[in-house]
Amino acid sequence: MHYRARDLLLPPGLLSLSRVPLAVGFALVVEHRVAALIVLGLAGLTDVLDGFIARRYGWVTPTGAAIDGLTDKLFVLTVAVTLMVSGHLSLGTIALLATREIAELPLVLWVALSKRARGTRAENPTANILGKVATVFQFAAVSWALFGGPFIDLWIGATAGAGAVAALGYWRRAFQRSAARN
Repeated sequence: MHYRARDLLLPPGLLSLSRVPLAVGFALVVEHRVAALIVLGLAGLTDVLDGFIARRYGWVTPTGAAIDGLTDKLFVLTVAVTLMVSGHLSLGTIALLATREIAELPLVLWVALSKRARGTRAENPTANILGKVATVFQFAAVSWALFGGPFIDLWIGATAGAGAVAALGYWRRAFQRSAARN
């Protein structure tokens, strides 16, 4: 399977790419809580829709799979740095929030750089419910932090736990698929 630039112009690719300006938008509006929450919501919506539309209409491509993972990580990194720089969260808290992304980064790079891994992922386009749950926790924790909600440490801990479980699920699935291809 090869990367094709034209696949970025398919609706799922465009939805994934929309997270780049949304990341910039979050950084610009972080001090305006409602606007920041709207940007988070839009990013979450694009994350759900890109995969759903790709699977529903047969638009799953190696390019789309790679760009989705990369734009997810870029959005989370931008939100994390913005929250740290703006004083909403500490570096340690950010690391906990990003547990899934940190654990998945080698896997994302493997998929991006390995023709075989791209092919396996494109042949088996399934959503990971654990990843979706972890994403919901991340968005909830960030929203809670923006609004200064109580028990933020519980939200951060739950997010880190959900992220670790999701990352393990992604790695397990990747190894199973790789072994099945042999």
